Amino acid sequence: MDIHITPITDPTTAATPCLVLPVSGTGPGDAEQALDQACGGLLATLRQRGDLPAKTGDLLLLPTVSGLAADRLLLVGTGTEPLGEAGFDKLVSALFGRLREMNIDAATLLTGELDVTGREQPWILTRLARAALLVSYHYTDTLSKPRPAPTLSRVELAAEDSDVHRRAAARGAAIGRGMNLARHLGDLPANYLTPTGLAERAQALAADHERLEVEILDEEALRELGMGALLAVTAGTEEPARFIVLRYQGAGEDQAPQVLVGKGVTFDSGGISLKPGAKMDEMKYDMCGAASVLGTLQAVAELELELNVVGLIAAAENMPSGRASRPSDVVTSMAGKTIEILNTDAEGRLLLCDALTYAGRFQPAAVIDIATLTGACVVALGHHATAVYSNQEALGQALLAAGETAGDRGWPMPLWDDYQKQLDSNFADLANVGGPEGGSVTAACFLARFAEDYHWAHLDIAGTAWRPGTKKGATGRPVAMLSQYLIDLVD
Repeated sequence: MDIHITPITDPTTAATPCLVLPVSGTGPGDAEQALDQACGGLLATLRQRGDLPAKTGDLLLLPTVSGLAADRLLLVGTGTEPLGEAGFDKLVSALFGRLREMNIDAATLLTGELDVTGREQPWILTRLARAALLVSYHYTDTLSKPRPAPTLSRVELAAEDSDVHRRAAARGAAIGRGMNLARHLGDLPANYLTPTGLAERAQALAADHERLEVEILDEEALRELGMGALLAVTAGTEEPARFIVLRYQGAGEDQAPQVLVGKGVTFDSGGISLKPGAKMDEMKYDMCGAASVLGTLQAVAELELELNVVGLIAAAENMPSGRASRPSDVVTSMAGKTIEILNTDAEGRLLLCDALTYAGRFQPAAVIDIATLTGACVVALGHHATAVYSNQEALGQALLAAGETAGDRGWPMPLWDDYQKQLDSNFADLANVGGPEGGSVTAACFLARFAEDYHWAHLDIAGTAWRPGTKKGATGRPVAMLSQYLIDLVD
């Protein structure tokens, strides 16, 4: 998908397969009046009859309109009230959904007719560019007869051709491509994307970007590092674990990096604490934290952001077998802390605690881990907000603010010492679960014990990383939040 900023002084002369005109329910704007005059009063007649799309996101396609250079005119309603972010998202979703269905290869959107309360033109261009890329996503890997791919391959955003506007559109497109990468990795079945396969994807990403370097650690290296918690997760599978280290160098070596840590469980059966069969197929999505790290690093590398970022991915399968870890086993983490495994289905925190210890060697400015960690998070927040925990208020607030800007929202969660006692164990330094109460919080409290030496945040994306049900599919979240957070650091 190509995104272009195109200055258009006269919309009637825009030669495009489809010209998109936002129309307000309160009256015609400048572009509507110019187009109406060119097509002999057609739009005024439709408005007088009440046939124009009045509600936000309503659409009307005029397949042929005389007097215009455009082949088609697609009208999209902006409503009768000031357009807020929620209404804008509804409009954009409806618009690009329709463009995807049309048999056209290009469209031109008159962005000057869009006014979002509290947001300026660059924000609008970023979100439009991202939406255009998201609609181009097309999964085909495991289909013998794939559905036809959308033909839309070029979107022109009519706006002043300035550095600010080009940068805004480029950022939206890069974030969209990063989200699509995360979606694709999430949607791949577990037999197509093993820990080794995930490592190969990281290597391919690094090969495509000069500023990215990658290192893959095998299980022998993990044993030498003392990653006993991570190795306890992978003990029951025939697929070997992989620990992926990606380094993006966008600034001087003296700049402390932002470290992103992704949970990469390519399939989670629960291990000996076997999950119920219903919806177990969705456990291929237990690597969406890892996918979001790769998607974010792709966006960062494409935009050539002037900062340093390290991506760490602990990739493993969690399977039951005669060699699998058992409830009551005690393992020693890389940090030297012993952990009593009370539930082998609480495996993500075992991967992450060793990865968080490893992150300390980079002397990071901040560490953010991303994980589909707990079903309790879904109970607490549903599928709308990512849970945000942090041991430093400024870091947590920066992530929340980035999520608001990007429309990839999070919600602050408590990280109080009151919850830590639930992790007490009679036989180890701590247990890997804290009981049924506050499960998402106690999981975060577990991780906090391994992130005491730096500023750290934990994103529980169990409710936001994929859509369940008949429209099952990865969402690409929280690539937008993470990318915006990193962009904000350099702006």
